[in-house]
Amino acid sequence: MFGGRGSRNPRDQFDVIERHTQWGLDLLDRYVKFVKERTEVEQAYAKQLRSLVKKYLPKRPAKDDPESKFSQQQSFLQILQEVNDFAGQRELVAENLSVRVCLELAKYSQEMKQERKMHFQEGRRAQQQLESGFKQLENSKRKFERDCREAEKAAQTAERLDQDINATKADVEKAKQQAHLRSHMAEESKNEYAAQLQRFNRDQAHFYFSQMPQIFDKLQDMDERRATHLGAGYGLLSEAELQVVPIIAKCLEGMKVAAAAVDAKNDSQVLIELHKSGFARPSDVEFEDFSQPMNRTSSDSSLGTPSDGRPELRGPARSRAKRWPFGKKNKTVVTEDFSHLPPEQQRKRLQQQLEDRNRELQKEVDQREALKKMKDVYEKTPQMGDPASLEPRITETLNNIERLKLEVQKYEAWLAEAESRVLSNRGDSLSRHARPPEPPASAPPDSSSSSNSGSQDNKESSEEPPSEEGQDTPIYTEFDEDFEEEPASPIGHCVAIYHFEGSSEGTISMTEGEDLSLMEEDKGDGWTRVRRKQGGEGYVPTSYLRVTLN
Repeated sequence: MFGGRGSRNPRDQFDVIERHTQWGLDLLDRYVKFVKERTEVEQAYAKQLRSLVKKYLPKRPAKDDPESKFSQQQSFLQILQEVNDFAGQRELVAENLSVRVCLELAKYSQEMKQERKMHFQEGRRAQQQLESGFKQLENSKRKFERDCREAEKAAQTAERLDQDINATKADVEKAKQQAHLRSHMAEESKNEYAAQLQRFNRDQAHFYFSQMPQIFDKLQDMDERRATHLGAGYGLLSEAELQVVPIIAKCLEGMKVAAAAVDAKNDSQVLIELHKSGFARPSDVEFEDFSQPMNRTSSDSSLGTPSDGRPELRGPARSRAKRWPFGKKNKTVVTEDFSHLPPEQQRKRLQQQLEDRNRELQKEVDQREALKKMKDVYEKTPQMGDPASLEPRITETLNNIERLKLEVQKYEAWLAEAESRVLSNRGDSLSRHARPPEPPASAPPDSSSSSNSGSQDNKESSEEPPSEEGQDTPIYTEFDEDFEEEPASPIGHCVAIYHFEGSSEGTISMTEGEDLSLMEEDKGDGWTRVRRKQGGEGYVPTSYLRVTLN
């Protein structure tokens, strides 16, 4: 027991218990304050984590962000999500601590303070009652003592007068009566003092052996309950953490899985698919010989002057096609059909737009059907609504359907065109057909046809027919030496789509997929003059080539 049974100084014990219980309540309040500040730290930590996640989240939706297709970006987003979930668990810890510790312990502390106050008030009242009884005892004791002295003094006075011969009988009787009165008052004081003493001893015994021990027991029970509750509060601190440990472990495991999900090879393939242009690879750059300039008239060589009579520009003056990746990029003008994009990218964007339009179209069709059903219900049950009120929405839906159908048709046409461009630029498109088309029915240009062309083609009029030594020999051989010294510059390049055997005069053989230099365009007869890289010029069917002009 706090006070100790049989304690002779309850006031000292009372003061000790008062200080100890106050210290216990102060400790409880300190712990509540500590947990409150801990919750503030957790909330601030969670808030900072969420702000950090928000800062690094992509600003664009995933469908509009090509970077979201990379496993690196996906893993990073997964890590951000796990960190955000982790922040949520910290907020949960803060909430549990705030509700289960701060609020409950603060409320419990107030209850303990009220109970402690009540117990100490009861103890102080008992002390005051005992002190009051002791004061009454002291007063009765002093009165008894005073009355005894007065009675003794009165008795002595009466005895002295009785022995005095000079004293009258009346004085003696009066002194005896006074002594008797004083003696009676002393006896009453004695009885009162004895009664008061008996009452005080009873009250004191009750105070020490019953009343104060009960109060001390109550205070002890209160303090033990407070300590137990505080210990449970200590346990809630760790329990709040243990509750979120499984979720936090899942968050950490998710981060680990996200780290392992990074696939470098797949990201490289995704990058290729995202930015694959669909353009054909450029042909080899032709050699331009400027060491021996040709200063011939139109009669000297037919290769220096085109058929329209204008001099052919050579060297740096000739316009050249820009060659990827060294060409300077011009400012891109965005078009609705995405023609500003490379073929493969154009096809993908058009496919995406077509899918979006089809989804919107299906949504509008479903809405139209729903409105029709609602209109039928209104017509059958007029109290549910007016059918005419649905007409504007039905009309709007029909207009949207017509508009979307036109857009779908437009994008389908653009997509078909883009796919044909992609197929025409792919290397594997060289062998799409089972067999090549038939060569032109007319013979390729030769010396006889060249002589009839007159001024239409000065280049052919001054040259002799080629010899029959081989099919790879150029058509015009009169100035072979001059051609070797300074060959004509090509006006473009082309790729052989099909294999061709140049067995007739003026033609040249080529293999499927071979890169050739374009020397002269088709004049309308179905033949195009080309030059092979290993040497030799001649005519091949135009339909057998994929031509790119400079």
